[in-house]
Amino acid sequence: MLTPLEKAGILVEALPYIKKFYGKTVVIKYGGHAMINSDLKQAVMTDLVLMKFVGINPVVVHGGGPEITGMLKRLGVDSRFVGGLRVTDEVTMEVVEMVLGKINKEIASLINGLGGRGVGLSGKDANLLTAVKKLGSDRQDIGFVGEVKEVNPSLLETVINEGYIPVVSPVGVGQGGQSYNINADYAASAIATALKADKLIILTDVEGILEDRNNKESLISTVKIDDISTLTERGVLQGGMIPKVECCVNAIKGGVNSTHILDGRVPHSILLEVFTDKGIGTMVVP
Repeated sequence: MLTPLEKAGILVEALPYIKKFYGKTVVIKYGGHAMINSDLKQAVMTDLVLMKFVGINPVVVHGGGPEITGMLKRLGVDSRFVGGLRVTDEVTMEVVEMVLGKINKEIASLINGLGGRGVGLSGKDANLLTAVKKLGSDRQDIGFVGEVKEVNPSLLETVINEGYIPVVSPVGVGQGGQSYNINADYAASAIATALKADKLIILTDVEGILEDRNNKESLISTVKIDDISTLTERGVLQGGMIPKVECCVNAIKGGVNSTHILDGRVPHSILLEVFTDKGIGTMVVP
């Protein structure tokens, strides 16, 4: 148990960061184990509500891959991936929208239950996320998979200014009202850029970028954009970490001040990053 003096010390340490980020927007890509484990889920929601109450504006963009795969399996539909992207035919797209819609409202409800004001939004609402068809590797047609063409930030700005926490489902809308399944990392990066956010935080299931994937003590705390190609050539960046770093780079080039890849398995990882001297995970900077 912490003593009252130790608790006071924690608040004092947080004060400069509360002052620094007051009124700023932080976009959080919520995914991985933190969406499945109930204790971690509660911790993330608590972090979001606390941030809002101290004057920071969190925006949540969530995924839902495991839940989508589970529902497709129950319906007898095989899941197929090309280059890490889910091949999305018409039936799969319907399931994606259904499952993401359910997750979206659950997150908003959890925020509301903790005293916050969460509002669930689809990327299709007010053309929040306009999308175009994305091709797979080797120019393969992978169905209704989209990439963000344009973000309508005014909807999010209105919601934020009214004191709400936006929770965004990464479904985009294309020509003729066609729905597109958008990777949540890329959606979060595009939204952070459009909102001129101060930070983009991507929650994942690893400690961050590791120099040696078999050694958790080899965490690289800060990566500069200029070093990324070298890290890729050396095999430090591979697999699912490559698109996450790419999203960080896109956000920084789009004007976001800093981006962070955090271990969502650590309770209150968002607060540890935003409000403490040391922080956690890997920060990608210009």
